[in-house]
Amino acid sequence: MPELTHTVSGEEAGRTVKSVALGAMNLSRSLFSSLKFSGGLTLDGNPVRADARVQAGQALCARWQEEPALILTPYALPFEIPYQDEHYLIIDKPAPLPTLCSARQEGPTLENALYARLGCPDDFVFRPVNRLDKGTSGLLAAARDAHAQQLLQRQLHTDSFVREYLAVCRGHLPKTEGTVDLPIARGDGVKREVRPDGVRAVTHYRVESETEAYSLVRLRLETGRTHQIRVHMAALGCPVAGDYVYGQPDSRLPGRFALHASGLRFTHPFTGKETGAESPLPAELKALMNLI
Repeated sequence: MPELTHTVSGEEAGRTVKSVALGAMNLSRSLFSSLKFSGGLTLDGNPVRADARVQAGQALCARWQEEPALILTPYALPFEIPYQDEHYLIIDKPAPLPTLCSARQEGPTLENALYARLGCPDDFVFRPVNRLDKGTSGLLAAARDAHAQQLLQRQLHTDSFVREYLAVCRGHLPKTEGTVDLPIARGDGVKREVRPDGVRAVTHYRVESETEAYSLVRLRLETGRTHQIRVHMAALGCPVAGDYVYGQPDSRLPGRFALHASGLRFTHPFTGKETGAESPLPAELKALMNLI
């Protein structure tokens, strides 16, 4: 059961429990509201109201229960966890593999694979901070509880949360490095498309190497729109290899495309330190570039 304790400082003396919880303890309003009605807030070990005044030296504690939303079937799948601590995990997702379970998604997912890896705990809730398409491999961050997830999600789409990708693209880009700043809107079905009435989307890229038919491109997301890299690369005339939605399928990449989340860095909300991991290009994508 996650627990967060804060010792009231002299400057905070006289403030309400709500003020300290939302301020110094950095609880989200939704979590605070849940704690208020469930009795999850205590002051020096005793239940306390949200409008109660605190005194210096008192211990304000928030304690909550993680509530599993689904009954999960565990799947033992091979994958790496290059970083983990008491608050976060960075997981290296294989492809093709969906990130989340749903009523329509039967079979293995990263969610029930992690459930199995952690020993099927009764209070398991999968809390990804960022997500990857089924056909994309690589790094994503997940939190161990709701509070940790909400803190890190505040960094999404800021300079504190950096996501880098490697893509093998068909053809050659017009410049060896540049920025794609093209708005993305919903298209037909699951597709997205570049359109003037879309939402601003910015991708920075640099060509790492080229062959006659392919380019290995390093990309960094400034925004995080659905299918952003795939849409932007297709718009430049160099779709991601194997992209069966925005380009052409490739029999060498069954069920996936040549896009890999190779780097992830963020400022750890609890320690303030830069935290992250790197993941090498998978063998099947190296093979496209004759790098093996």
